[in-house]
Amino acid sequence: MAKKSKTVFVCQECGYESSKWMGQCVCGAWNSFVEEKVLPELKEDTRRRASARDARPSALKSVGTLSYERIDTGIGELNRVLGGGIVKGSLTLISGEPGIGKSTIIIQTAANIASRGLKVLYVSGEESEEQIRLRADRVCSEIPGTLFVLAETNMENVEAVCGEMKPDFLIVDSIQTMYSGELDSAPGSISQVRQTGNQLMRLGKTGNMPIFIVAHVTKSGDLAGPKTVEHLVDCVLNFTGERDQELRILRSYKNRFGTTSEIGAFMMEGTGLTEVTDISATFLENSGENAEGSVTTAIYEGSRPVMFEIQSLVTPASGMGFSRRTSVGIDNTRLSMIIAVMEKKAGLPLGGQDIYVNVVGGIRPEGTGTDLAVALAIFSSFKRVTPDSRTLALGEVGLTGDLRPVRNAEKIVKEAARLGYERIIMPASNADKLKDSLKGCMIAGVRNINEAIRAFGAK
Repeated sequence: MAKKSKTVFVCQECGYESSKWMGQCVCGAWNSFVEEKVLPELKEDTRRRASARDARPSALKSVGTLSYERIDTGIGELNRVLGGGIVKGSLTLISGEPGIGKSTIIIQTAANIASRGLKVLYVSGEESEEQIRLRADRVCSEIPGTLFVLAETNMENVEAVCGEMKPDFLIVDSIQTMYSGELDSAPGSISQVRQTGNQLMRLGKTGNMPIFIVAHVTKSGDLAGPKTVEHLVDCVLNFTGERDQELRILRSYKNRFGTTSEIGAFMMEGTGLTEVTDISATFLENSGENAEGSVTTAIYEGSRPVMFEIQSLVTPASGMGFSRRTSVGIDNTRLSMIIAVMEKKAGLPLGGQDIYVNVVGGIRPEGTGTDLAVALAIFSSFKRVTPDSRTLALGEVGLTGDLRPVRNAEKIVKEAARLGYERIIMPASNADKLKDSLKGCMIAGVRNINEAIRAFGAK
């Protein structure tokens, strides 16, 4: 009598496994369980003997460090985010919303690497070979002869082609379209994404071949599929930006071979993505005129300061019984806290006002260094105070109204002085370290939000 195969119910949202079907998963999702077959496993004693046969501990002091060989992508901003280039044998996961430019930067990278004589294999499960050729004709100046395309979704077939061709660089677009014949579930399911991710990891590590994996995102902007895929790869990149705007920001959320603090800036044009070397000029190109509710601030990303504009609009509420608090680029919870501090510590009656805050250019700054600029932009719009466009503000606002220091303030101030800013409002703890080391730019060191408002209103 044939032995019945074992099945398990897997949640397609979080990957939770259950022996029985459940209407609601532990993650809160409804009707997300799908029945899948369980792959046969070795017995525990057999697996233990096989794993212990060659297991030998090593003294950490005696372990040498490797100098990783990198491949130049031909795109300076991408190299910056990756830490200097693509490491051989590494897996890089790149995600972003549809139409943001993932496939564009991938085909440009593939063409640049292939132009140096390296064999590149572009595996696409979403587009035909003709569609990839049309994009390459549009965004690549020349299509090298060592750039190969393969329209395939079966991972076993991809492994066979790689074993025969032995490419120097592999691209898989996208992992949600790939499937393994060992599983019965549909492509894009939790089990299939996990299985194909493991197969790609073995393929890259054993062949010392770098792999770029394109991944879809959910409605909330998170990576689709199980979190185990993010743990498998060496680098996780995320493409952000508004589809109706030209600017695109590439950020690294995980990088085993470099820093995660660098960002890359690109402009989407008719001929593809072009690099933006002076990102501050892009964000500040229309900020030359003085305007109410507009304050310039800065953050330090990786190895360069980035200046941008924060705008605020404060207007009387429409009388519907509540006030609106809307922000683009700033966390709404952080905005509510800043408004509460302005009401309590600065005495601004903002309860009956609609407040809108926007970060110009579509950038979403991380951290709390932009708090002071948001607060001063709200003050400027509410009191109808027109600030000087050559004034820059940075600092973290605490619940007590005090200002806390920000990191890399000295580098930000030097860049601001180079760009022609004449006055910088910042926490006193940062300003005390800079007064003797900076010339040509007045620094207003303030200790709390009230001092910042007085310095902001001074001409």
